[in-house]
Amino acid sequence: MHPAFEAELATINGELVQITRLVGSAMNRATQALLDADLTLAETVIAADAQIDTLASDIEERCFHLIAASTPAEDDLRVLIGGLRIATSLERMGDLADHVAKQARLRYPRPSVPQELRGTFAEMGGLAEAIVSKTGSVIALQDVALTADIARHDAQVDALHRELFTIVMSPTWPHGVEAAIDVTLLSRYYERYADHAVSVTRRVVTIVTGVPYVGVSLDDPR
Repeated sequence: MHPAFEAELATINGELVQITRLVGSAMNRATQALLDADLTLAETVIAADAQIDTLASDIEERCFHLIAASTPAEDDLRVLIGGLRIATSLERMGDLADHVAKQARLRYPRPSVPQELRGTFAEMGGLAEAIVSKTGSVIALQDVALTADIARHDAQVDALHRELFTIVMSPTWPHGVEAAIDVTLLSRYYERYADHAVSVTRRVVTIVTGVPYVGVSLDDPR
């Protein structure tokens, strides 16, 4: 592999890891803004999303340039196409954190989450933080052993999502239709955030092994 090409791949990988840190911080702050009805914190998440978009766009441009200019070998092409898809998933994770922050802003000064559900959303936020931290390690170290942990956390988020849906659909739900819609949308944002992390780790497994990863389905309730 040409040294300049190898250096470009290292730069792309480093930028992908950087985005995991940014989207992790974004969801962490968005969760706090949601739980505390903190408008200032929500605005910082919304404003910072542009940096994530810019980094993802830069990675895409680098990958396209290397594909067009260097006629990469099969293994290198797999890395570049994987990088494109990983950047897209990470950018979407940033968007989902942005959606959570915008929901907090929309309902300010009222909280978007009823008091009795705060603990559930705090748990979802904690799982999102664990998922994206391990996703960063998978990218940085190509440590595919962590995919099992990420799939397990994703299943936990899915279970909480289903639990919240059951609660808001109950005939004894006391908070009305608007609050039910808010809770359902917010829960879906966390569930999709985790799904995108799973997608990222699958791309890394394919890069490392050269074969598509077959693991727990994104919709598997386990």
